[in-house]
Amino acid sequence: MVENAKSWVKENSSLALFLVAQLIAIGAAAASILTYSVKLETRVHILETRGAAYSVKRMDDMAHQIAVLEQKITANESTIRRLVEQYLKDVQQRQAPR
Repeated sequence: MVENAKSWVKENSSLALFLVAQLIAIGAAAASILTYSVKLETRVHILETRGAAYSVKRMDDMAHQIAVLEQKITANESTIRRLVEQYLKDVQQRQAPR
C-alpha cells in the first residue's frame, strides 16, 4: 500500500506539487481574509466605543480648518490683486511720455 502511494507520487509529482501549492495559496487567502476581518472588527469596535460624537467633533474640526484656510486664501487673493494693480500702475507711469 505504501509502495503504491510512493509510486503514484513519483509518477504524478507535478500534480502533487500543484495540489500542495494550491493548499498553500488557499491557506494564505484564508489568513488574509481573517486578518482583514479582525482589522474591520477592531475599527467597528473603536467607532462604537468612541461613539458618533467623536466622529462629528473630528468633522467639525476639519470644517473649521477648511474655513480658516478659505479665509486665508481670500486674504491672499486680495493682497495679490492689490500688488498687481500697483505694479501695473508703476509700469504705466514709467512708460508714459513726459
